[in-house]
Amino acid sequence: MDGLESRGDVIVIGATNIPNALDPALRRPGRFDRELEIAIPDQRDRLEILSIHVRGMPLASDVDLERLSRVTHGFVGADMEALCREAAMSVLRRVVPDYTCRIEEVADIDILQMEVMMDDFLGALKEVEPSAIREVFVEVPDVSWEDVGGLREIKRQLSEAVAWPLKHGELLASVGLRPPKGILLSGSPGLGKTLVVKAMANESEINFISVKGSELLSKYVGESEKGVREVFRKARQASPCILFFDEFDSLVPLRHSFGDSQVIDRVISQFLSEMDGIEELKDVLVLAASNRQDLIDPAIIRPGRFDLILNFNLPDKDDRIEILKIHSKKMPLDGDVSLEEISMRTEDFSGAELKQLCQEAARLALREYMASNGENKIVILKNHFDLAINSVMERKR
Repeated sequence: MDGLESRGDVIVIGATNIPNALDPALRRPGRFDRELEIAIPDQRDRLEILSIHVRGMPLASDVDLERLSRVTHGFVGADMEALCREAAMSVLRRVVPDYTCRIEEVADIDILQMEVMMDDFLGALKEVEPSAIREVFVEVPDVSWEDVGGLREIKRQLSEAVAWPLKHGELLASVGLRPPKGILLSGSPGLGKTLVVKAMANESEINFISVKGSELLSKYVGESEKGVREVFRKARQASPCILFFDEFDSLVPLRHSFGDSQVIDRVISQFLSEMDGIEELKDVLVLAASNRQDLIDPAIIRPGRFDLILNFNLPDKDDRIEILKIHSKKMPLDGDVSLEEISMRTEDFSGAELKQLCQEAARLALREYMASNGENKIVILKNHFDLAINSVMERKR
């Protein structure tokens, strides 16, 4: 490539998916003069790739390629091709359910009746994982805002932090408003922090990466910092993305709080450089949850890194009624059961304890039904809730 003899009219083109593994002597100017990085396709690119792969497919009228391109973050071109192939295969399985049928019978099937529907694509999404974030891919939970009782102000702020930059980015820029880089959810256990995160991951329809703080810590030198760096690199590749750190205080506790251990100090330094370094953290929202905000290093949660700190408090009376309605909506309640009265008797109950209360009442009703050998109907009575309240309060003590 760079010897005494001229190459003439020969252009050398190389391809690799691990450029850092190449010898630096090859990558200098004069040998490989240009490096073209083929990035992960964005939403517009994914729409174009989908349009190419469905060009010869009989699509039903309910197929929305625009929506599919929005919910396939982290998908590369090969993943989009596999998605279309799996959707087509689901149609064939539906039309030809018997794998033992003869070729003549398959040929008699009316091809005009075969249509690829939106449900086929949505089913294929469960089979195809995004290659760009395969190591950290998390199945988005089936939880909506309707499953979260109370917390109206927190739900509003989280919706604005996620939805506004995606839907009204130009409007935010016109008033000089920048979306928050990080949001910390703080509060006692059982107040709904993780449930809110699940609902937001489902409703936002953007990529979701979940990381447990303790998983990144390693006894080997440099491995913990490498784990933090790799997680942020994957999040940037899959942007727009929500990067969620659970048990955040275990990952970035107060410095020098572990004696001579310097692993924590290096992890915090790496985290600070990723959050607020020279390389901008664009279209990545860092979400963290912790029961002990006082144990987190102050440098991490200052404005500019974690712009919003949302404190979860015990639900008030209206919130408790709403939570009780959610957890008892499928229960056969007796007419004497008053959720308002139950909410007044559970003043210091958290959301998790209210859920446990409903579960305990249902268990008591089922126990009586089993004891009667099925002679009576399953009905949850006021007495069941009274016993359940006493049981949960006994546990609280």
